[in-house]
Amino acid sequence: MSVDIANVDSGDPFPDAGYRRLEAQLTADRVTAFFGAPVAGDVRRYPMPNVRASNCVCERSLDGGGQTTLRSDTQGKTYAVALPTTTLPPLTGMDHP
Repeated sequence: MSVDIANVDSGDPFPDAGYRRLEAQLTADRVTAFFGAPVAGDVRRYPMPNVRASNCVCERSLDGGGQTTLRSDTQGKTYAVALPTTTLPPLTGMDHP
């Protein structure tokens, strides 16, 4: 079963339980594994608990970016749209928010 627990560009907050689950389960390693080869550098995740959000910075993911890349998404905006499609592990009694 798939359940949406986040939005990538809305200023509206989402339930606190969803945020806590993302904080616990959507790690930099999981983001790296999800994107695979297109992200050639490190992934850093910056939590922003005051607005129940996180910022993921994917280094070396634009193949030069701008006019130097042959990728169709020269600014990496599709990464934000793709990330919510990742699958998180099921909640267990130990990590239930």
